[in-house]
Amino acid sequence: MTEFWLISAPGEKTCQQTWEKLHAATTKNNNLAVSSKFNIPDLKVGTLDVLVGLSDELAKLDAFVEGVVKKVAQYMADVLEDSKDKVQENLLANGVDLVTYITRFQWDMAKYPIKQSLKNISEIIAKGVTQIDNDLKSRASAYNNLKGNLQNLERKNAGSLLTRSLSEIVKKDDFVLDSEYLVTLLVVVPKLNHNDWMKQYETLAEMVVPRSSNVLSEDQDSYLCNVTLFRKAVDDFRHKARENKFIVRDFQYNEEEMKADKEEMNRLSTDKKKQFESKTPILLLRHSILKINFKCSVLIGTPVVEALFNNEREKKSKFHLKGPLVRWLKVNFSEAFIAWIHVKALRVFVESVLRYGLPVNFQAMLLQPNKKTMKKLREVLYELYKHLDSSAAAIIDAPMDIPGLNLSQQEYYPYVYYKIDCNLLE
Repeated sequence: MTEFWLISAPGEKTCQQTWEKLHAATTKNNNLAVSSKFNIPDLKVGTLDVLVGLSDELAKLDAFVEGVVKKVAQYMADVLEDSKDKVQENLLANGVDLVTYITRFQWDMAKYPIKQSLKNISEIIAKGVTQIDNDLKSRASAYNNLKGNLQNLERKNAGSLLTRSLSEIVKKDDFVLDSEYLVTLLVVVPKLNHNDWMKQYETLAEMVVPRSSNVLSEDQDSYLCNVTLFRKAVDDFRHKARENKFIVRDFQYNEEEMKADKEEMNRLSTDKKKQFESKTPILLLRHSILKINFKCSVLIGTPVVEALFNNEREKKSKFHLKGPLVRWLKVNFSEAFIAWIHVKALRVFVESVLRYGLPVNFQAMLLQPNKKTMKKLREVLYELYKHLDSSAAAIIDAPMDIPGLNLSQQEYYPYVYYKIDCNLLE
């Protein structure tokens, strides 16, 4: 379970004592959670009015940034449709997994200078994440169009003989071409009616070439047959064929068009693959392996050297997910996730100052609760901090079905609390 509780409590004699007291109660003695300090730098406080207004703005920003993080993560999963096992390893923050980033969080002074006001920092975050959101919409639209066009072509080459493209089935020899008088038609004949077709096709209309029909392909229900006749008899033949449950397909053999369709499908397939996959070339030569791995003279071609080279070739020839779209998703997921955790830090700072007052004296702490002991952990935290806010105690002790008790009240505790849920694909 990758859920964290980000909380804060006022400093005792020192903030270290606050941390040690929490750690002892939740981790050291009870093993209810994995706990760690959450380091927030000395930010500019500003006025009380600004903090009150910023508290509401940060709540909205938190929800927005979390939404963008989840959208980028979900789109990563959609793009890596054939490599679902690769999704989690591509969802990193600053080059490390999400749990490591959160538990070892350090404020990014370069991106979010602490000399700026809290409002300015929140605006920097909002601007950056809004740009990611807009770029994602643009890139997603382009990729979805590419994917949709490819799926349409693939759909044409699948399905039954009544609907699918026939260009991959038929050959030039199946047709009479470049004739002023004769034309070859393609007819879908139900298997149950094939004997009737063989008996009737020559007499369905005048001027049908005798013994000109052959089975070219079949699926579960039908045969695809060709038949040659005079051009002026085509309309009559179509009509009579339909009456007998034989369906004439609209198809003209045109090598240039068929070649263009095939090239278009290959191009779309290649373009789609390039968005998330590129191949790493083998750059390691045999003599290099020898030079690096052997100080003695070894003949190229010996079993040991060949095995070594083959092992290197196998490792180097694997596909790595580093196409332009995946690269963009990886970079911007990291940016959005980092921004999100900084928003959480801002919220903890603002709420702690509003609750515990000035001068700034609180300890932010991170808990990773055990799923089976979450209720017990809540009770331990309540006993530790109930003296901070008696009104919170009344809310926590109240039955959950009291009329008028809303969600925000249920999630109010005597200590500052925000949840970080890393289950981004659920």
